[in-house]
Amino acid sequence: MTPLHATPDGTNINMGSGSTHPEAIQAAVVAHHADVGFAHDGDGDRVIAADRHGQLVDGDAIMGITALHRDAHGGLPGRRVVVTVMSNLGFERVLRAAGIQLERVRVGDRYVLERMLEIGASVGGEQSGHVIFLDRATTGDGLVTALELVNVMLESGRPLEELRAPFIRYPQILLNVRVAQPERWANDPEIQRAIAQAEGRLRGRGRVLIRASGTEPLVRIMTECEDAGMAEELARELSDLVSRRLGGTAAPAPGNRASASGPAA
Repeated sequence: MTPLHATPDGTNINMGSGSTHPEAIQAAVVAHHADVGFAHDGDGDRVIAADRHGQLVDGDAIMGITALHRDAHGGLPGRRVVVTVMSNLGFERVLRAAGIQLERVRVGDRYVLERMLEIGASVGGEQSGHVIFLDRATTGDGLVTALELVNVMLESGRPLEELRAPFIRYPQILLNVRVAQPERWANDPEIQRAIAQAEGRLRGRGRVLIRASGTEPLVRIMTECEDAGMAEELARELSDLVSRRLGGTAAPAPGNRASASGPAA
């Protein structure tokens, strides 16, 4: 094992490292010829992995890999996994094809945990790498998650890049519109018509998600599609409409596509 960025001084938390800067672990795995690398966040409840080629494995893929392995050994109660609305459609389709049901809740690990407890699920979490294994711990734990993933590699005898291969990530476009009253989008008839039209154009090949931020005066717009160009076009059209209808302005987004660090609240 080779630890990196393991000399905290009280002020350098996540500085150029961790799950918010996974490029550090990507480079290190390749440089050290390692089979897998893990990048945690500052308090250790999240983790993002990198395979031996330096390709990232986010929370969706980690949940998918571990859920498939557990299901094959009869260890996935109810054959259900709980995730948020931000989890990728490509991930959902792989689990659905295997007969595993994905239950989506609003963004936030507290909502994931609540639903897991309600239905007795053992695996749930967020795209950001905050994964919960309720038969191992009562909350997200990056070390537990890393051990779960390594155990799948050891028990299956398969490298991480092979395990993650089925989980093709559809392009996700994330845009924000700053408005005084973000919750108004839900009652605007023109915005609702535009959403319905966008979903019609996708014809089941993607998703549209609009929601008010829980922490900022923002309307968050996400489009997802196999066709990145269409996802971009629909996101721009919807953000322009929301801005016009609600008197908003474009706000910086945390990257045009969903990043490994996960969506904001």
